Amino acid sequence: MEDLLLLVHRIPYPPNKGDKIRSWHLLRHLAQRYRVHLGTFVDDPDDWQHVPHVRALCASAHFARLDPKLARLRSLPALARGRSLSLDYYRDADLSAWVERTMTQQHISRIVVFSSPMAQYAEPYGQARRVVDFCDVDSDKWRQYADNKPWPMSWLYAREARALLAYERQVARQCDAALFATAPEAELFRTLAPESQAKIGHFNNGVDTDYFSPARPYASPFAAGERALVFTGAMDYWPNVDAVEWFAAEVFPALRARFADLRFYIVGARPTPAVQALARSEGIVVTGTVPDVRPYLAHAALSVAPLRVARGIQNKVLEAMAMALPVVVSPQALEGIDAAPGAELLLADGADAFAAAVARALGEDDRALRARARERVERLYSWPSNLAGIEARLECN
Repeated sequence: MEDLLLLVHRIPYPPNKGDKIRSWHLLRHLAQRYRVHLGTFVDDPDDWQHVPHVRALCASAHFARLDPKLARLRSLPALARGRSLSLDYYRDADLSAWVERTMTQQHISRIVVFSSPMAQYAEPYGQARRVVDFCDVDSDKWRQYADNKPWPMSWLYAREARALLAYERQVARQCDAALFATAPEAELFRTLAPESQAKIGHFNNGVDTDYFSPARPYASPFAAGERALVFTGAMDYWPNVDAVEWFAAEVFPALRARFADLRFYIVGARPTPAVQALARSEGIVVTGTVPDVRPYLAHAALSVAPLRVARGIQNKVLEAMAMALPVVVSPQALEGIDAAPGAELLLADGADAFAAAVARALGEDDRALRARARERVERLYSWPSNLAGIEARLECN
């Protein structure tokens, strides 16, 4: 086996949120073909327990401790230097030294970078073949944040969008391939970085359809006599917070008035105070961390994904579809997912349309839609098939 350096901005385990699901499957795939040397950060104290599990897949590994509060403070000097805050947030001297030693001692000629800020550690090694999985166009995420926040945060986010885009373009010029999680993300970046069009591509996220299977038995987490709408995701991630706040305020009250047995379950780790406050509203339940999201999907009436700001492909949608659960999505949540509205999921734009779509779905048990949703995920969103193109990018001469 050849040696390969993999740089990931967050320990790729447990696979309980979008980026970690993608990076975990990427690590597993690469470890079957290369001796992987992993450099990554641990930004959640609970994740240190998973270090041995991740290390077992690697020829060597370096896990850098990252305190989010201190990292935010440490990134502030970037404002005066004209740099992206994201780069200084993930700047670590010990990780840089480990990369230098590993590249020299192992004579590594292939590097895979996961997320743009980690590309700074690969910059000195232009002789190596470098493939960057940007996942999403993060700079455009910050632009969307700027459009939805008041001053002064709108100014800060707009500045970060400009600075990070400049760095993303630099990385794309220097690397051998620039990959994204969806075709629309790749196409967006082609318009933003036209000088690198020939290097830009994508590979879709996948779903472990054996794990997310409606055929398995699950004990119901819901009370008897209630019907549940479920939203899943990391609840300290602002687009998720914005989505549930909007749904709770603009959509759910009308549904609750019509369906007295309806409950809205917000299922995900690290709920912010704003999300926790939603539990004070009648019919809304905030679970926090759960050991297994599948029982919530297996016994829910519907999954909802009312995102107003979104980047890349939404695993929450694919996982609900894999569980043969009808899911109502906003246009933003559907972006990048090859599924037919009305046949494999339900699409709604705006509060009235969302409420109508949910009400309609609650009034009928569309078994054909459930079966088609599951079949679509099985056919198009297999991790092994989607990751197969990585080697071609790494081995191309």
